[in-house]
Amino acid sequence: MLRILATTFTALAGLAFGSFLNVCVSRWPRKMSIVKPRSYCPECGRTLTWWENIPLLSWLALRGRCRTCHNWISWRYPLVEVTIAALWAHECLRCLNSISRPGLIPYDFYSALATAIGNAVLDWLLVALAVLDAEHFWLPDWITLPGIALGILYQLILSALESFMWFFKEGFRWAMEKTVFAILVAAGIILLIRFVYWLIRRREGIGLGDVKLMAMLAAWFGLPRAALSFCLGVVLGALVALVLLVASSIREKSSGRVHGWALQKLPLGTFLSIGGIVSVRWGERIIDAYRAWAGF
Repeated sequence: MLRILATTFTALAGLAFGSFLNVCVSRWPRKMSIVKPRSYCPECGRTLTWWENIPLLSWLALRGRCRTCHNWISWRYPLVEVTIAALWAHECLRCLNSISRPGLIPYDFYSALATAIGNAVLDWLLVALAVLDAEHFWLPDWITLPGIALGILYQLILSALESFMWFFKEGFRWAMEKTVFAILVAAGIILLIRFVYWLIRRREGIGLGDVKLMAMLAAWFGLPRAALSFCLGVVLGALVALVLLVASSIREKSSGRVHGWALQKLPLGTFLSIGGIVSVRWGERIIDAYRAWAGF
């Protein structure tokens, strides 16, 4: 019963924070305050009532349209809310499974709790970056750079829990060195690819925002899973590019015009963020499975 209540409460909190995230990603690109004015319809300007601001339920009740002007409300709003709710509920279940094991020691309890809270924060940041890059090709520094700092803090907290007297030992220095090394290598990989692409094509192919995003992923969960996030993001991006290629070819045959699909931009940050979300949950299992398959 406690497991059900805790998961339900966490999912509801995820819906609320997902609704707040929708406000943020809608207003940040326009340099608007996320506090004032109150939520309103961007088409007719009418301020929404309280019952039109209930996460997910309001969108369903209104059938995805404004009550006044009947303008279409994007699928992004319920999708973001449900995504955050699902990710947080899953994280809650993982935490409950960890702390309900027999023979649990205090370190395991606090470590599982810190991991769940940290992953919930990372989920929120990655969904925000995924949406912003998908809609605006924008990975703002004031998300990625504080995200890197939070990732370093997260690693230091886990290190402190692992060795309560870490400030008398080498735990602090080791955690800092390992995290900084992972950040530099992850960012360096993207910078190298960016430089090679520029040498070949003589134009920018990967933005610096992607470099900082990779650094943020490395800060939160280390180099192996950051590399996995990159691989998953590249594969996902390639699949999307293949779909666009096929769709563009069909349009060209039907219209007789060349649309220049090769010049279309793809939001790499969105794919990296999705890869990061997968790596948070199943990264270690995927890496272990790959090592077993490769014979490492």
